[in-house]
Amino acid sequence: MDFSNKRILVTGSSRGIGQAAARVFHDAGAMVAINGRTEASSQAGIEALGGGDRLFAAHGDVAIVSDCQAMIARAVEAMGGLDILVNSAGVGDGATIEASTEAMWDETINVNLKGTFFCSQAAVPHLRKSGGNIVNVASDAGLIGEPGLSVYGASKGGVVNLTRTFAMELAPTIRCNCVCPGYVDTDMVRRDGIERADNPAAAEAELIDYAPLKRIAKPEEIGKAIAYLAGDDAVFVTGVALPVDGGTSAGRGG
Repeated sequence: MDFSNKRILVTGSSRGIGQAAARVFHDAGAMVAINGRTEASSQAGIEALGGGDRLFAAHGDVAIVSDCQAMIARAVEAMGGLDILVNSAGVGDGATIEASTEAMWDETINVNLKGTFFCSQAAVPHLRKSGGNIVNVASDAGLIGEPGLSVYGASKGGVVNLTRTFAMELAPTIRCNCVCPGYVDTDMVRRDGIERADNPAAAEAELIDYAPLKRIAKPEEIGKAIAYLAGDDAVFVTGVALPVDGGTSAGRGG
């Protein structure tokens, strides 16, 4: 894939899937705006990618509308426009229905769903000018029901259908697609899904066993799927929710 001279903003790219996607784009020649909640975390993300004159800081908290607008403005000013927006920033705490709280609901919906909407809204005028596209990061939990993930699943199910609506409303100028990862070997999954468990080794084994392909995805595998949807090989693809989940959304059993 060749992204030479493309101007790309990846939210949540100071770490995890967002950083993996930013690395794929940067390695393919793109200018990439790196986003963390703070200027310090954005700069740390740039340093983790090795620095250079094609990486730019665009800090902002996607849960705050004014930050979404300021982040897009920073990226556009730094790069001279915008060709691709990747909405990757996300949170993923799990809890049973009874244990879920209002604070957990608000944070999850605000970051995962509200942030995706308002970053996209702010980016649309610039993407219309460039004929660009949007790639959202949803989840297999947005395609299937997963016990203990009702709040997270609601947020990611919203991202999936937001993607479809964007694809219809913004066509033919702007494409919009999303990827739906299963469990990915990121610090968030390790911190929230493994290290908090009473038996971390058993928790990791359970995550590995969850997918029919019997492993956890590597962040770069999701980054490459994002790049495919954003690139020229997918110019006739819009409104798609692409599972990259080792088969979890195909069905469980065996």
